[in-house]
Amino acid sequence: MPTPTTDHSGSPGPTVAVSDPMNTVTDSPEQQAKLDEMYAQMKKLDLIPLWTQRADLMPDVPDPVATAQKWDWQQLIEVARRAGDLVPVGRGGERRAIALANSALHGNAFIAPTLWAAIQYLGPGETAPEHRHSQNAFRFVIEGEGVWTVVNGDPVAMRRGDFLVTAGWNFHGHHNDSGKPMAWLDGLDIPFQQQMDTAFFEEGTERVTDESTPETSRGERLWCHPGLRPLAFPGTQTSSPIPCYRWEHTDAALTEQLALEDDGYSGTVSPGHAAIRFTNPTTGGDVMTTLRAEFHRLRAGASTTAIHEVGNRVFQVFEGSGTVLVENEEFTVSTGDVINVPSWKPWSVRTDGGMDIFSFSDAPIFEALHLYRTYQQEGI
Repeated sequence: MPTPTTDHSGSPGPTVAVSDPMNTVTDSPEQQAKLDEMYAQMKKLDLIPLWTQRADLMPDVPDPVATAQKWDWQQLIEVARRAGDLVPVGRGGERRAIALANSALHGNAFIAPTLWAAIQYLGPGETAPEHRHSQNAFRFVIEGEGVWTVVNGDPVAMRRGDFLVTAGWNFHGHHNDSGKPMAWLDGLDIPFQQQMDTAFFEEGTERVTDESTPETSRGERLWCHPGLRPLAFPGTQTSSPIPCYRWEHTDAALTEQLALEDDGYSGTVSPGHAAIRFTNPTTGGDVMTTLRAEFHRLRAGASTTAIHEVGNRVFQVFEGSGTVLVENEEFTVSTGDVINVPSWKPWSVRTDGGMDIFSFSDAPIFEALHLYRTYQQEGI
Protein backbone atom coordinates (compact mmCIF):
# COMPACT_ATOMS: atom_id res chain seq x y z
CA MET A 1 0.00 0.00 0.00
CA PRO A 2 1.25 3.57 -0.58
CA THR A 3 2.73 5.32 2.44
CA PRO A 4 4.80 8.51 2.62
CA THR A 5 8.57 8.24 2.83
CA THR A 6 10.87 10.51 4.84
CA ASP A 7 14.17 12.07 3.78
CA HIS A 8 17.17 12.48 6.15
CA SER A 9 15.91 15.87 7.32
CA GLY A 10 12.74 14.32 8.74
CA SER A 11 10.44 16.04 6.23
CA PRO A 12 7.79 13.86 4.57
CA GLY A 13 8.82 13.04 1.04
CA PRO A 14 6.73 12.04 -1.98
CA THR A 15 4.26 9.21 -1.70
CA VAL A 16 5.63 5.94 -3.08
CA ALA A 17 4.27 2.41 -3.13
CA VAL A 18 5.81 0.28 -0.38
CA SER A 19 4.55 -2.65 1.66
CA ASP A 20 2.55 -1.91 4.80
CA PRO A 21 4.88 -2.75 7.72
CA MET A 22 1.95 -2.80 10.18
CA ASN A 23 -0.16 -5.23 8.09
CA THR A 24 -3.28 -3.39 9.23
CA VAL A 25 -4.79 -2.01 6.02
CA THR A 26 -5.90 -3.01 2.57
CA ASP A 27 -5.33 -1.33 -0.77
CA SER A 28 -8.95 -0.22 -1.14
CA PRO A 29 -9.49 3.38 -2.32
CA GLU A 30 -11.59 4.08 0.77
CA GLN A 31 -8.87 2.85 3.11
CA GLN A 32 -6.22 4.80 1.21
CA ALA A 33 -8.27 7.98 1.52
CA LYS A 34 -8.43 7.49 5.28
CA LEU A 35 -4.67 6.95 5.42
CA ASP A 36 -4.02 10.08 3.37
CA GLU A 37 -6.24 12.06 5.73
CA MET A 38 -4.42 10.65 8.77
CA TYR A 39 -0.97 11.47 7.36
CA ALA A 40 -2.11 15.00 6.47
CA GLN A 41 -3.31 15.50 10.05
CA MET A 42 0.01 14.19 11.39
CA LYS A 43 1.93 16.62 9.21
CA LYS A 44 -0.24 19.51 10.42
CA LEU A 45 0.54 18.55 14.03
CA ASP A 46 4.29 18.12 13.34
CA LEU A 47 4.13 14.37 13.82
CA ILE A 48 5.96 11.69 11.85
CA PRO A 49 5.06 8.00 12.18
CA LEU A 50 7.93 5.69 13.00
CA TRP A 51 6.85 3.03 10.50
CA THR A 52 7.64 5.34 7.57
CA GLN A 53 11.23 6.00 8.63
CA ARG A 54 12.49 3.20 10.88
CA ALA A 55 15.29 2.22 8.50
CA ASP A 56 16.69 5.77 8.56
CA LEU A 57 16.47 6.13 12.34
CA MET A 58 17.62 2.62 13.26
CA PRO A 59 19.82 1.19 10.49
CA ASP A 60 21.35 -2.26 10.90
CA VAL A 61 24.79 -0.59 10.97
CA PRO A 62 25.78 3.11 10.95
CA ASP A 63 24.93 4.73 7.62
CA PRO A 64 26.66 8.12 7.67
CA VAL A 65 25.56 11.03 5.54
CA ALA A 66 29.13 12.32 5.31
CA THR A 67 31.33 10.88 2.60
CA ALA A 68 35.06 10.23 2.50
CA GLN A 69 36.86 13.15 0.91
CA LYS A 70 40.39 14.41 0.23
CA TRP A 71 41.69 17.98 0.41
CA ASP A 72 44.98 18.66 -1.39
CA TRP A 73 47.43 20.65 0.75
CA GLN A 74 48.89 22.60 -2.14
CA GLN A 75 45.44 23.76 -3.13
CA LEU A 76 44.61 24.62 0.49
CA ILE A 77 47.75 26.67 0.99
CA GLU A 78 47.23 28.49 -2.30
CA VAL A 79 43.71 29.54 -1.28
CA ALA A 80 44.96 30.52 2.19
CA ARG A 81 47.68 32.75 0.72
CA ARG A 82 45.11 34.48 -1.47
CA ALA A 83 42.89 35.03 1.56
CA GLY A 84 45.93 36.44 3.34
CA ASP A 85 46.23 39.08 0.61
CA LEU A 86 42.53 39.98 0.58
CA VAL A 87 40.98 39.32 3.99
CA PRO A 88 42.16 41.10 7.17
CA VAL A 89 42.33 39.48 10.60
CA GLY A 90 40.26 41.16 13.31
CA ARG A 91 36.98 41.35 15.13
CA GLY A 92 34.02 39.85 13.39
CA GLY A 93 35.62 36.98 11.56
CA GLU A 94 38.20 36.70 14.38
CA ARG A 95 40.40 34.24 12.47
CA ARG A 96 41.55 33.81 8.88
CA ALA A 97 40.45 30.19 9.00
CA ILE A 98 39.07 28.31 6.00
CA ALA A 99 36.94 25.30 6.90
CA LEU A 100 37.15 21.99 5.08
CA ALA A 101 33.48 21.36 4.26
CA ASN A 102 32.31 17.85 3.55
CA SER A 103 30.32 18.07 0.33
CA ALA A 104 27.63 15.69 1.62
CA LEU A 105 26.78 17.74 4.73
CA HIS A 106 24.32 20.13 3.09
CA GLY A 107 26.61 23.16 2.84
CA ASN A 108 27.69 23.17 6.48
CA ALA A 109 31.31 24.10 7.19
CA PHE A 110 31.97 20.73 8.81
CA ILE A 111 34.40 17.99 7.82
CA ALA A 112 32.24 15.53 9.78
CA PRO A 113 28.97 15.73 11.76
CA THR A 114 30.94 16.23 15.01
CA LEU A 115 34.26 17.68 13.81
CA TRP A 116 35.48 20.94 12.31
CA ALA A 117 38.81 21.27 10.51
CA ALA A 118 40.32 24.34 8.89
CA ILE A 119 43.52 25.77 7.54
CA GLN A 120 44.41 28.94 9.44
CA TYR A 121 46.77 31.52 7.94
CA LEU A 122 48.55 34.35 9.75
CA GLY A 123 50.71 36.86 7.90
CA PRO A 124 53.93 38.55 9.08
CA GLY A 125 53.35 40.82 12.06
CA GLU A 126 49.64 39.97 12.28
CA THR A 127 47.72 39.31 15.50
CA ALA A 128 44.55 37.26 15.80
CA PRO A 129 42.69 38.84 18.75
CA GLU A 130 42.02 36.95 21.94
CA HIS A 131 38.72 35.25 22.60
CA ARG A 132 37.41 32.14 24.30
CA HIS A 133 34.70 29.63 23.49
CA SER A 134 33.27 26.47 24.94
CA GLN A 135 34.48 24.44 21.97
CA ASN A 136 37.65 22.38 22.45
CA ALA A 137 40.38 23.15 19.93
CA PHE A 138 43.85 22.13 18.83
CA ARG A 139 46.45 23.25 16.30
CA PHE A 140 48.75 20.97 14.33
CA VAL A 141 51.65 22.59 12.49
CA ILE A 142 52.49 21.05 9.13
CA GLU A 143 55.21 23.55 8.22
CA GLY A 144 56.85 26.80 9.36
CA GLU A 145 57.46 28.61 12.64
CA GLY A 146 57.40 32.14 14.05
CA VAL A 147 53.88 32.20 15.50
CA TRP A 148 53.09 32.15 19.22
CA THR A 149 49.66 31.20 20.51
CA VAL A 150 48.93 32.83 23.86
CA VAL A 151 46.65 30.74 26.08
CA ASN A 152 45.50 32.41 29.30
CA GLY A 153 48.51 34.70 29.13
CA ASP A 154 51.08 31.94 28.46
CA PRO A 155 52.92 32.38 25.10
CA VAL A 156 53.47 29.02 23.37
CA ALA A 157 55.74 28.76 20.33
CA MET A 158 54.30 26.95 17.30
CA ARG A 159 56.75 24.94 15.21
CA ARG A 160 56.65 22.24 12.56
CA GLY A 161 55.21 18.97 13.87
CA ASP A 162 53.92 20.45 17.13
CA PHE A 163 50.49 19.54 18.48
CA LEU A 164 48.98 22.35 20.58
CA VAL A 165 45.98 22.03 22.89
CA THR A 166 43.49 24.85 23.54
CA ALA A 167 40.72 23.38 25.66
CA GLY A 168 37.33 25.07 25.81
CA TRP A 169 36.78 28.35 27.69
CA ASN A 170 40.45 29.40 27.77
CA PHE A 171 41.32 32.83 26.38
CA HIS A 172 43.68 32.55 23.41
CA GLY A 173 45.08 34.59 20.55
CA HIS A 174 47.94 34.26 18.06
CA HIS A 175 50.67 36.61 16.92
CA ASN A 176 53.19 36.20 14.13
CA ASP A 177 56.52 37.63 15.22
CA SER A 178 58.35 36.57 12.06
CA GLY A 179 58.75 38.04 8.63
CA LYS A 180 56.96 35.11 6.97
CA PRO A 181 53.37 33.90 6.86
CA MET A 182 52.45 30.63 8.58
CA ALA A 183 49.61 28.15 8.14
CA TRP A 184 48.43 25.25 10.27
CA LEU A 185 45.53 22.85 10.78
CA ASP A 186 42.84 23.74 13.31
CA GLY A 187 40.55 21.07 14.74
CA LEU A 188 37.50 21.71 16.94
CA ASP A 189 34.29 20.05 18.11
CA ILE A 190 32.16 22.92 16.74
CA PRO A 191 29.52 20.74 14.97
CA PHE A 192 28.99 18.57 18.04
CA GLN A 193 28.50 21.55 20.33
CA GLN A 194 26.28 23.31 17.81
CA GLN A 195 23.97 20.30 17.59
CA MET A 196 23.92 19.92 21.38
CA ASP A 197 23.25 23.67 21.92
CA THR A 198 26.17 23.99 24.34
CA ALA A 199 28.17 26.73 22.58
CA PHE A 200 29.36 29.90 24.36
CA PHE A 201 31.69 32.63 23.05
CA GLU A 202 33.33 35.69 24.60
CA GLU A 203 35.67 38.30 23.13
CA GLY A 204 38.97 39.12 24.81
CA THR A 205 41.64 41.73 24.17
CA GLU A 206 42.47 43.12 20.73
CA ARG A 207 46.14 42.26 21.23
CA VAL A 208 47.45 39.13 22.90
CA THR A 209 48.00 39.62 26.63
CA ASP A 210 51.69 38.67 26.42
CA GLU A 211 53.64 39.45 23.25
CA SER A 212 56.90 37.91 24.45
CA THR A 213 58.39 35.03 22.46
CA PRO A 214 59.89 32.51 24.90
CA GLU A 215 61.50 29.32 23.64
CA THR A 216 59.50 27.32 26.19
CA SER A 217 56.11 28.16 27.65
CA ARG A 218 55.40 28.21 31.37
CA GLY A 219 53.04 25.26 30.98
CA GLU A 220 55.78 23.17 29.39
CA ARG A 221 58.28 24.13 32.08
CA LEU A 222 55.82 22.87 34.67
CA TRP A 223 54.37 19.76 33.06
CA CYS A 224 56.70 18.41 30.35
CA HIS A 225 59.04 16.21 32.35
CA PRO A 226 58.57 12.48 31.56
CA GLY A 227 56.80 10.60 34.33
CA LEU A 228 56.90 13.59 36.69
CA ARG A 229 54.09 15.89 37.76
CA PRO A 230 54.13 18.97 39.99
CA LEU A 231 52.80 18.40 43.49
CA ALA A 232 51.52 21.97 43.45
CA PHE A 233 48.70 20.75 41.17
CA PRO A 234 47.28 17.49 42.55
CA GLY A 235 44.17 15.76 41.30
CA THR A 236 42.78 15.45 37.79
CA GLN A 237 42.14 18.13 35.20
CA THR A 238 39.43 17.85 32.57
CA SER A 239 41.83 18.65 29.73
CA SER A 240 45.57 18.29 29.43
CA PRO A 241 47.62 21.01 31.16
CA ILE A 242 50.38 20.47 28.58
CA PRO A 243 50.01 23.36 26.11
CA CYS A 244 52.18 21.85 23.39
CA TYR A 245 53.39 18.34 22.53
CA ARG A 246 56.67 18.99 20.75
CA TRP A 247 57.62 17.23 17.54
CA GLU A 248 61.00 16.12 18.86
CA HIS A 249 59.27 14.00 21.51
CA THR A 250 56.70 12.57 19.10
CA ASP A 251 59.42 11.74 16.58
CA ALA A 252 61.62 10.09 19.22
CA ALA A 253 58.76 7.91 20.51
CA LEU A 254 57.89 6.66 17.03
CA THR A 255 61.54 6.09 16.13
CA GLU A 256 62.11 3.98 19.25
CA GLN A 257 59.03 1.83 18.59
CA LEU A 258 60.35 0.87 15.16
CA ALA A 259 63.86 0.38 16.58
CA LEU A 260 62.47 -2.04 19.17
CA GLU A 261 60.73 -3.91 16.36
CA ASP A 262 64.05 -4.14 14.51
CA ASP A 263 65.63 -5.56 17.69
CA GLY A 264 62.98 -8.27 17.88
CA TYR A 265 60.89 -6.76 20.69
CA SER A 266 57.23 -5.70 20.79
CA GLY A 267 56.43 -2.02 20.52
CA THR A 268 54.49 -1.45 17.31
CA VAL A 269 50.74 -1.88 16.83
CA SER A 270 51.36 -4.00 13.73
CA PRO A 271 54.42 -4.83 11.58
CA GLY A 272 56.07 -1.59 10.48
CA HIS A 273 53.36 0.55 12.10
CA ALA A 274 54.35 2.73 15.09
CA ALA A 275 51.73 4.87 16.78
CA ILE A 276 51.26 7.14 19.80
CA ARG A 277 48.29 8.88 21.42
CA PHE A 278 48.55 12.33 22.98
CA THR A 279 47.32 12.07 26.57
CA ASN A 280 46.35 14.13 29.60
CA PRO A 281 49.03 13.45 32.26
CA THR A 282 46.56 13.98 35.12
CA THR A 283 44.18 11.23 33.93
CA GLY A 284 46.04 9.06 31.43
CA GLY A 285 43.10 9.64 29.09
CA ASP A 286 42.61 11.81 26.02
CA VAL A 287 43.90 15.38 25.88
CA MET A 288 40.34 16.74 25.74
CA THR A 289 36.93 15.34 26.55
CA THR A 290 35.65 15.43 22.97
CA LEU A 291 38.79 15.09 20.85
CA ARG A 292 41.39 12.34 20.48
CA ALA A 293 44.72 12.96 18.76
CA GLU A 294 47.25 10.41 17.55
CA PHE A 295 50.34 10.16 15.38
CA HIS A 296 51.13 7.17 13.16
CA ARG A 297 54.33 6.22 11.36
CA LEU A 298 54.48 3.52 8.70
CA ARG A 299 57.85 2.35 7.50
CA ALA A 300 58.42 1.72 3.79
CA GLY A 301 56.26 -1.14 2.51
CA ALA A 302 54.00 -1.22 5.57
CA SER A 303 50.21 -1.36 5.58
CA THR A 304 47.43 -1.46 8.17
CA THR A 305 44.50 -3.85 8.51
CA ALA A 306 41.10 -2.48 7.51
CA ILE A 307 39.05 -1.44 10.55
CA HIS A 308 35.52 -0.18 11.18
CA GLU A 309 35.09 2.41 13.96
CA VAL A 310 32.09 4.20 15.40
CA GLY A 311 32.78 7.92 15.12
CA ASN A 312 34.59 10.20 12.72
CA ARG A 313 38.32 10.33 12.02
CA VAL A 314 40.48 12.82 10.12
CA PHE A 315 44.04 12.26 8.82
CA GLN A 316 46.66 14.76 7.75
CA VAL A 317 49.84 13.49 6.15
CA PHE A 318 52.82 15.04 7.88
CA GLU A 319 55.55 13.56 5.74
CA GLY A 320 55.86 10.99 2.95
CA SER A 321 53.21 9.57 0.67
CA GLY A 322 50.93 6.60 0.36
CA THR A 323 47.37 5.45 -0.08
CA VAL A 324 44.35 5.71 2.21
CA LEU A 325 41.54 3.27 1.40
CA VAL A 326 38.09 4.15 2.76
CA GLU A 327 35.59 1.40 1.96
CA ASN A 328 35.85 1.18 -1.85
CA GLU A 329 37.48 4.57 -2.41
CA GLU A 330 41.24 4.87 -2.78
CA PHE A 331 43.00 8.19 -2.12
CA THR A 332 46.60 8.87 -3.07
CA VAL A 333 48.03 11.26 -0.49
CA SER A 334 51.24 13.17 0.20
CA THR A 335 52.52 15.80 2.64
CA GLY A 336 49.78 18.05 4.01
CA ASP A 337 46.82 16.29 2.38
CA VAL A 338 43.73 15.81 4.56
CA ILE A 339 41.32 12.84 4.48
CA ASN A 340 38.16 12.25 6.51
CA VAL A 341 36.78 8.82 7.39
CA PRO A 342 33.02 8.68 8.12
CA SER A 343 31.69 6.53 10.95
CA TRP A 344 31.89 2.76 10.44
CA LYS A 345 33.44 3.02 6.98
CA PRO A 346 36.38 0.57 6.89
CA TRP A 347 39.74 2.26 6.40
CA SER A 348 43.33 1.19 5.94
CA VAL A 349 46.64 2.79 4.96
CA ARG A 350 49.60 1.59 2.94
CA THR A 351 52.84 3.16 1.79
CA ASP A 352 55.75 2.19 -0.45
CA GLY A 353 58.23 4.79 0.77
CA GLY A 354 57.11 5.42 4.36
CA MET A 355 54.64 7.93 5.77
CA ASP A 356 53.96 9.95 8.94
CA ILE A 357 50.29 10.75 9.64
CA PHE A 358 48.60 12.94 12.24
CA SER A 359 45.06 11.88 13.15
CA PHE A 360 42.21 13.22 15.25
CA SER A 361 38.75 11.87 16.04
CA ASP A 362 35.66 12.21 18.22
CA ALA A 363 36.22 8.82 19.92
CA PRO A 364 36.13 10.20 23.51
CA ILE A 365 32.50 11.26 23.04
CA PHE A 366 31.33 7.79 22.08
CA GLU A 367 33.51 6.03 24.63
CA ALA A 368 32.00 8.19 27.40
CA LEU A 369 28.51 7.25 26.17
CA HIS A 370 29.47 3.55 25.84
CA LEU A 371 28.62 3.70 22.13
CA TYR A 372 32.13 3.25 20.77
CA ARG A 373 32.67 0.06 18.75
CA THR A 374 35.30 -1.31 16.38
CA TYR A 375 35.39 -4.29 14.06
CA GLN A 376 38.10 -6.00 12.04
CA GLN A 377 37.27 -8.92 9.78
CA GLU A 378 38.82 -12.14 11.01
CA GLY A 379 41.51 -13.66 8.84
CA ILE A 380 42.67 -10.38 7.31
